[in-house]
Formats: sequence, C-alpha cells, structure tokens
Amino acid sequence: MSVTVTKTAGYTAEITWTADDDPQGHIAKVVESDQLAYALEALGQPVLHGTPEQVLTAAQQTAALARLLERRAASQVVQLRDIHGLSWRRIAAVVLDDPDRQSSVRRMYESGRRHAGN
Repeated sequence: MSVTVTKTAGYTAEITWTADDDPQGHIAKVVESDQLAYALEALGQPVLHGTPEQVLTAAQQTAALARLLERRAASQVVQLRDIHGLSWRRIAAVVLDDPDRQSSVRRMYESGRRHAGN
C-alpha cells in the first residue's frame, strides 16, 4: 500500500494516497467529510469544547469513522483466517492483544463475513 503519512514539521503532517489505495473512496470520504479531522481531534482532546451541537457533530463523525474501521478490521480478520490460515489464538493475540480472546475474534470474523455478503 502506498498510503503515506509524513510528518512535515512540528505538529503538521501530510497524507498521500493513490486511486489504487482507495478504490471504494473511503479515504477520500473521511478526509473530505472531516471525519478524520474530528477523530484526530478526539484523540488529542478527549474533552471537546464548543456548543452542544458542535460536540454532537464531532461525536457523530468520530463514531462513523470508528464503525467503518471496525468493519475494515473485521474484513482483515476474515483475510487472516481464510486466506492466510492463521489460528484464532494468533489472530486474537495480535488484533486484540490477548490470545485468550478467541471468541471475540471469531465474532469479528462473523461480522466480516456478513459485511462481505458471505
């Protein structure tokens, strides 16, 4: 993948990608809709300031990106299991930082299969 995040100076960074990296337009959408900006702001400032409407918008955008990332992570679990043949234990150890959470990673797998239409 050629998506790159380059720290340019101080507290700035540049993100670059190609059309091949984003065939479904997810990266473009999260950048253009400010979902990425809201999520990064939430990482930096867990207590957001502003009007209730501004904080609601930030929470909505952050949650939407989190849901998309959860679906993408589930899809990756399907690939790890079905294509690469990794054990549930190994996937759980890496993805969930706990090899004993195999049932949780299986639920991610089932979710990934549902989202893929399988």
